[in-house]
Amino acid sequence: MKLIPTSIPDVQIIEPTIYSDHRGWFYESFNQQKFAELVNTHVQFVQDNHSLSYKNTLRGLHYQLIRPQGKLVRVLSGEILDIAVDIRRSSPYFAKYIAYKLSAENKHQLWIPVGFAHGFLALTETAEVMYKTTDYYYPQGDRAILWCDRDLAIDWQIDSEPVMSEKDKCAKLFKDAELFP
Repeated sequence: MKLIPTSIPDVQIIEPTIYSDHRGWFYESFNQQKFAELVNTHVQFVQDNHSLSYKNTLRGLHYQLIRPQGKLVRVLSGEILDIAVDIRRSSPYFAKYIAYKLSAENKHQLWIPVGFAHGFLALTETAEVMYKTTDYYYPQGDRAILWCDRDLAIDWQIDSEPVMSEKDKCAKLFKDAELFP
């Protein structure tokens, strides 16, 4: 397992060690001790979430303001464009984002700590995404920022209107959103 740096140091790509032979492949997708050493943090994961999205489905930008969640994201099938936006007002990377393609093929994972809004776009006919969270989902703390906010200027790499939930279509603009200190 090794880290691939991103332009926002707190968000990290984890590349697993893959063991391949004539039978196929094997890799350790998660090990609490190795994860803590690798990303230099001692979080505990309490929940796994699993979603299936069809091509051009956009989910996000979501975050929990109350009982915030760090997320370890991976793709089980297909490919997504994963987005993490720094919404910590005290951060030197405030309002900056990273975009990274996660896929079943590359087997990379994205560690997104507390203080970031998260979203993704399904790039293949179907995409199964699984992510671990550091706290339980708490509906009263749920918040969302509009995916196409001009102040963030995220390049989602799409030419057509994405498929979205009503909640995501009506999300707040970045300038109006409740953010982390």
